[in-house]
Amino acid sequence: MSIATQGRSLELYFINGKPDGMLTAEVFNWTGHVLVAPRTQITEALQRKEARYTGIYLLLGERGDDLLAYIGEGEDIAHRIRTHDTGKDWWTKAVLVTTGANNLNKAHVKYLESRLVEEALSVGRVPLDNGNNPARPGLSEAAQANMEEFLGFLFIVLPAIGVDMFVRRTRNTHRTPVDSSETDSTMNPAESVIFETTVKKHGLHATAKMEGGEFIVQAGSLARSEWAGQGAHNYKRQFDELVRSGVLIPQGNHRVFAQSYAFSSPSAAGAMVTGRSCNGQLAWTVQGTGESYQEWEARRMAQGVGE
Repeated sequence: MSIATQGRSLELYFINGKPDGMLTAEVFNWTGHVLVAPRTQITEALQRKEARYTGIYLLLGERGDDLLAYIGEGEDIAHRIRTHDTGKDWWTKAVLVTTGANNLNKAHVKYLESRLVEEALSVGRVPLDNGNNPARPGLSEAAQANMEEFLGFLFIVLPAIGVDMFVRRTRNTHRTPVDSSETDSTMNPAESVIFETTVKKHGLHATAKMEGGEFIVQAGSLARSEWAGQGAHNYKRQFDELVRSGVLIPQGNHRVFAQSYAFSSPSAAGAMVTGRSCNGQLAWTVQGTGESYQEWEARRMAQGVGE
């Protein structure tokens, strides 16, 4: 499913010149074509020629306080959405995935649909409105390889347009050297630093590492049993997501990180530990020194680390 790790150029075209309107997304040397439309513009979106191609689509929205998604396929996406999925009242955005030359067939898109459902269920970040996990159709080995490569590009594009339901943030942090010649000189010095945060009042202690530009809370770290901050805060939704997906599991009066998990910032990581909004720049300190993450970061920048 993965493609070679190298730089990619993503072209976004804002059809109406508005950042919250319809847009298309394409990657150089990828046959795929992505059309994104808010529900308020779905009529106009379904009139575009690519909407009548064979492809897959995502419907994204909320039901109550929870995110929700639906993954579907069709030989004419516009017809499928008009006759079937406009009856779903919860979705607010549609993502249509086709190819510029309309060279996907029914078996291709059924395979893609099945794989996307598998990935969404495996990641567990957003519940699905799909009634079942469709079986993969019988494709030749070569066709399966082509579809996996197609998905590899798609998983680059989707997060870039704000669809992160397939982003896997659990991490295996038990790092094994590639070979015996690997030394500390080949590693980013920041990745050897352990950060910790402690909330004595609630008996919490957590550790984290910077790795590949991500702030990763380590498996075994303790967190609050329930969200204690403002109910409407975005972090509450993320906390609930980690509980639902089995990353935060009960352990006595607390929850514990069953797996290491990557966050976009120390503050997001701190909020998951403390169960409320948190200034992670100050809450996390270098283990054994008391130096805050903020001070550590400032010292590294002053030293010109990475330049």
